Amino acid sequence: MNQLEMSEIIAAASFLAGFLGALSGLGGGVVIVPLLVLGFGVDMRYAMGASLISVIATSSGAAAAYVREGISNIRIGMFLEIATTIGAIVGAMLAASSPTRLLAVVFGIVLLYSAGMSLRRKKPMALDGPADHLAQTFKLDGLMPVDGDWVPYRTRRIPLGFGLMFGAGTLSGLLGIGSGAVKVLAMDEAMQIPFKVSTTTSNFMIGVTAAASAGVFLSRGYIQPALVMPVTLGVLAGSVLGARFLAAAKVRTVRLIFATVIAALGVEMIFNALHGRLS
Repeated sequence: MNQLEMSEIIAAASFLAGFLGALSGLGGGVVIVPLLVLGFGVDMRYAMGASLISVIATSSGAAAAYVREGISNIRIGMFLEIATTIGAIVGAMLAASSPTRLLAVVFGIVLLYSAGMSLRRKKPMALDGPADHLAQTFKLDGLMPVDGDWVPYRTRRIPLGFGLMFGAGTLSGLLGIGSGAVKVLAMDEAMQIPFKVSTTTSNFMIGVTAAASAGVFLSRGYIQPALVMPVTLGVLAGSVLGARFLAAAKVRTVRLIFATVIAALGVEMIFNALHGRLS
C-alpha cells in the first residue's frame, strides 16, 4: 500500500470519526488518537499532534456559527480560557516526557468517561436564583435565545469551574484531544450554566486550548503534515455532515453506537498498554 492509498483510508476513517463526533456532541478528536494508534500503528504522540490540529479546524467552523447566533458566552469563554490554556501547555509538556503506556492508560480511562458522558441525560437547568459575587464582578451572567426570546441566566461557583478548566486543559495537552466532555461538565454541573450555553461555549474554547497544546507538539516535532492533512480534512468533512444530519437523526441511537465504539477503544487502549503492546 502506497502513501496515497494510506492517506485515503485514514481520511475515510477520520470522516466517520468526525461524523459520529458531531452527532454525539463530543467531537471526532476523541476517536482519532486510538483510531490511529490501534488501527494504523501510528506513534501515539504523532497521533495526538494530528488530533489537535483537527480539533482546531472543526472547533473554528462550529464556534463561528454559535457566536453569530448569540448562544456562546464569549466572556465566560475568554475568562476560562486562561485556565485551559495554561493547563494545555502544562499537559503538552508532560506528554512529551511521559511513557506511552501511561498515556494510553489515561486515554483509555478518558474514553470510558466520555462514553458515559455521551449517554448522560441532560437535565434542565434553573435560569434564575441568587447572583454570584465573582460572576457579577467579571460580568459572566448572560442571555440565551429560548423560543424567539432572550432569557437571562446566572453563573455560579466560579473558582470551582476555573479549577476544573485547568484540569480539562491539562487533559487536552496530555492526550491530544479537545476534552470537551470535561469542559461541559465544569460549566454545566459545577458552574450551573444552561447546557446549550455550556456546549457551545465549550466548542468556542476547544480550538484555543488545542492551539496552545499544538504549539508545544510542533516545537517537539510531533506534527507530521502527511498525517495531519488527511485526518483534518476527514474530520472536518465528517463534522459538517454530522451537524446537518443531527436534526433528522435518532440521536439517542447514534449516541449509543458512539458510546459503544469509544468504550471498546478505551478498553483496548488500556489492555494493550498493560500488556506492553504499545511502545
